[in-house]
Amino acid sequence: MKNNQPQFKFPQPRTYSWVIPVIILLALVVLWEIWVQFGNIPKWQLPAPSAIAIELVASWALLLHHTYITLQEIIAGFVVALALGLLLATALVRSKILERAILPILVSSQTIPIIAIAPLLLIWVGYGIASKIIIVALISFYPIAVNTIDGLKAINTDMVAMMRSLGASRWQIFTKLQVPTSLPYMFSGIKVGISISVIGAVIGEWVGASGGLGYLITYSQPLFLTARVFAAIFVLSVMGIGLFALAGLVERLMLPWYYEEKRAKLSNNQ
Repeated sequence: MKNNQPQFKFPQPRTYSWVIPVIILLALVVLWEIWVQFGNIPKWQLPAPSAIAIELVASWALLLHHTYITLQEIIAGFVVALALGLLLATALVRSKILERAILPILVSSQTIPIIAIAPLLLIWVGYGIASKIIIVALISFYPIAVNTIDGLKAINTDMVAMMRSLGASRWQIFTKLQVPTSLPYMFSGIKVGISISVIGAVIGEWVGASGGLGYLITYSQPLFLTARVFAAIFVLSVMGIGLFALAGLVERLMLPWYYEEKRAKLSNNQ
């Protein structure tokens, strides 16, 4: 005799995938607070999370002002990196000669530390926003270009052969097959690039600037305003996470078919 009663199903692990990281983070914050409060650690050396929260509230206008400057640099530099990365990736994939000539230079360029280039950019460009935009573009450019190149190459050869048999041109194969195939790869590079663009902006401001969260950190350190330094670091972390989440949201809106395929594969494997 069959049991018609509904069976209880445990929730999938991914349903609450965010719970464990949040619990770990809260536990670390609590341990940090206890350690500082009962460990007789000077506030100028390591402020407690509560002191950082108080500084966030007390200096919100100052932090907001410098956040706006840093965000301007990030957005402008990332737009430049995105445009150059996509154009270069397209050119390298469509031309074997360019790929052999430029790709090794592109890869080897990543061995040069950005922080070593930043002082030179200040000499060449000046202390304005242009040097920060260039640094952000340089640090964000590589993951976008490389991931897009991989995506444009990750095409189904059988599909290419079929389209050619139907009389499709190289441009039609590129626009109808290669570009849609490369979009998930491109967005992977975009999410990495937009996250590390925050680092580029801060490096530029460390070397020389009159505003921005990186400038605020370097200005506050000699004055032993450590709580303000940690508050600025917290804002930078939130900014990076927010930009990554925004890129992920755009990806979901632009590639609903990709996530439907992923859900279908996941349900078939269960």
